[in-house]
Amino acid sequence: MSLSRKVDQLKHFKFWRFVSSGPNTEYGLEKKWAYYDQDFVDREAAKPLHKLTPTQIMFHGKFADGSHLVKSAHYLQQELPRRIARHIKDFQSLPYVVLINPIMQEVYELYLRAFRKLVHVSEIDNLEKEREYSFLLSQLLNDHKDVVTYLAKAFRQVKKFVPYEVLGDLAERTLTSRLGIRLLAEHHLALRHKKEYFIGIIGTQTSLKHIIERCVINCKDLCQHRFGYSPAVYVSGHTKATFPYIPAPVEYIMQELIKNSMRATVVRHIENPFEMPPIEVTICNNDEYFTIKISDKGGGIPDSQLSDIFQYSFTTSTDDEGNLCETEDTFDNFSRAANDKGIGGVLSGYGFGLPSAAAYAKFLGGSLTLVSMYGLGTDVFLKLIHINQPNCFRI
Repeated sequence: MSLSRKVDQLKHFKFWRFVSSGPNTEYGLEKKWAYYDQDFVDREAAKPLHKLTPTQIMFHGKFADGSHLVKSAHYLQQELPRRIARHIKDFQSLPYVVLINPIMQEVYELYLRAFRKLVHVSEIDNLEKEREYSFLLSQLLNDHKDVVTYLAKAFRQVKKFVPYEVLGDLAERTLTSRLGIRLLAEHHLALRHKKEYFIGIIGTQTSLKHIIERCVINCKDLCQHRFGYSPAVYVSGHTKATFPYIPAPVEYIMQELIKNSMRATVVRHIENPFEMPPIEVTICNNDEYFTIKISDKGGGIPDSQLSDIFQYSFTTSTDDEGNLCETEDTFDNFSRAANDKGIGGVLSGYGFGLPSAAAYAKFLGGSLTLVSMYGLGTDVFLKLIHINQPNCFRI
């Protein structure tokens, strides 16, 4: 009997599980039997999603009696199991050679456990139950913060066995769906605390200049630690612009783009570090959208690699076995630590950073465009629509 047929037969069992060989794993995740009702998963996955615009979640109201928290938790109680059930179905559709990868099994079991915990919550109709639910959400967010790093590592191990389209499609769906789930959950948790100029996770006076400056500080530290030098970064354009937006995903994208530009610039000009050209960041804001342009003189990208740079698990620095080279691995280890913000998780490294940034930009209703002048440098354009626009993205 073929392996694929065995998998098809397994899927008809009401209870399906991956066999765990030991109590612990390389990644510190406790291995448990993952039992669940497949019919229940199918029903939840088939239910429609009720996506909200940022403006809708921002103006749901805030009341002294905390009723807005109960209402928000009740919405999540209905919505999150449906989204996680779709994740589970995505994993079940993968080829057998991918499913049996130990790291992929870890991720699969994480989603099974999250689904089981969320569907067993009783109806949330008071503040005490809302507090218990919020505690559960916090636990699940922490449990899943490294999911994409695990996926990235698994993809590098199995990519030679399956077509890229299979893994690329899964990565795209996982990243965008995970971002939506995380934004909703973190928004609810943020509503429980008062923070100036914020309603939940939405900054009412978001400053792109401040976001960029935070990213520059982090990336300069990374560069200094790895190479001993870092280029200057100049920010110009509409630097005083402020508007309502969700800062966290923008900060992840900018961190990835600035990190790439700094690394390219330092490597290109390491022989003359005191004559290193600066990176120029330009902000453009109008009533409909905003654009951030990052220009560097890091040598650009060869034409032969341009078609691959947005592919998951693609990196220009690998050895013959497809492993990250020392320079790439060391730099990205520090980058992952610095960029562990929850929203993006630790996505950089393993060739996931730039594709992840592009996927986030697409989720936010925008685009990420790269123009390379090989031999000179690269211009990257991040364009995102304002959340008060009628065609704004939904979470």
